[in-house]
Amino acid sequence: MSIAILALGLVLIVEGLVYALAPSLIEDLLAALRQMPIEARRLVGLAALTAGAALVWLASALGALGT
Repeated sequence: MSIAILALGLVLIVEGLVYALAPSLIEDLLAALRQMPIEARRLVGLAALTAGAALVWLASALGALGT
């Protein structure tokens, strides 16, 4: 459970930094997403999911999760 809380906290830090440091970038990204077809958005989401899972696996393999 503590790992899930840590992961959520890290996501919120990164999200907060983007909104705090580059709010106009968010507007540009949202406009770009509106232009993309649904299937392309789905593929981007699946790619992000895969990259995130790979990073969690790598962190675990390197012993970062304490297991």
